[in-house]
Amino acid sequence: MKTRTNLFMAVLAPFLALALILGFAPQAEAQKSIKLHHLNNDDPLDNATGAMATVFKSLVEAGTNGEIKVQTFPNGQLGKDNEVLQQVRAGVIEMGIHSVGGFASIYPMMGIIDVPFAFPDIAATYEVFDGPFGKKYAADMEAKTGLKILGFGDSGGFFHFSNSRRPITTPADMQGLKIRTMTLDTHQALINSLGGQPAPIAWAELYTALQTGVADGQMNPIPIIAFAKFDEVQKYLSLTGHLFAPYVWAVNMNFWNSLSEQEQTIVQNAATSAIVAGRGISRIIEASDRGLPALTQKMEVNALTPEQKAEFQTQAMPAVKQIIADKHGEEGVAMMNAFLEAIEQAGK
Repeated sequence: MKTRTNLFMAVLAPFLALALILGFAPQAEAQKSIKLHHLNNDDPLDNATGAMATVFKSLVEAGTNGEIKVQTFPNGQLGKDNEVLQQVRAGVIEMGIHSVGGFASIYPMMGIIDVPFAFPDIAATYEVFDGPFGKKYAADMEAKTGLKILGFGDSGGFFHFSNSRRPITTPADMQGLKIRTMTLDTHQALINSLGGQPAPIAWAELYTALQTGVADGQMNPIPIIAFAKFDEVQKYLSLTGHLFAPYVWAVNMNFWNSLSEQEQTIVQNAATSAIVAGRGISRIIEASDRGLPALTQKMEVNALTPEQKAEFQTQAMPAVKQIIADKHGEEGVAMMNAFLEAIEQAGK
């Protein structure tokens, strides 16, 4: 009997020792985690938000020695952009990289940056959104939404028109074209001012809408047109460069306040670096055989001359400015004027 008891205790001893170690050893501090929503693939070489999410995850986890873990949710896995934005506000997830269309659902003054043909070049967009205007705009967003804004990412560059019916070289060519827009009054006013018919269609439904003729065309940056394979359902691409619509990187404010000052610095610097990476990959895709050079092999591409752009601007800009004034009043006009002044100062 004694032998059997000794044998039993010998077998049990390692497990008892492990239980004692686990029971009395100091417990490691629980890791913090960030669930990050974005709209596209996680591949950092495929699109801007993929690059942003990948760089951010790497820098945060390395900078905190793994104390903060980042889990990405690409391709809108958690729902539509505006729906996920509500999850960020409620603290269900910690942060998201949102489209202007999604963010406008809680911050209507998103539309004040939709003045068409306002930017002279892509470099000016970086100066404007990284500079004093960007900080002023972010502060207004924070005050009105309760979210922390980490910065403004590049959604792929300037917006251009594609369609299945004809080249667009003058405003008259827009007449009667059904052009998909986000659900933004400013985008719809732009299309109306040029004689087109705005068609608000969800991103997930856009390819089919173009394929079946529910919409004749759409407007997006080159990298998005390329990776969405719109060249398969669109014949004409007109390089109008009429809008720049940044991504808005938003964080739940309670989560932000739960971070130490050092952690906040790491997270902010990681987001800033990630935004730069997103801009870089957008320019690379745009110029590479995955962007405009590839599209020119499949679509009929035309670029507007400065004189043609001026004609579009003369027709479209007053209509968009008016809707901003009508919808947002003096406050919106003041923010729009600050935006336009920042563009004028960019590069000086």
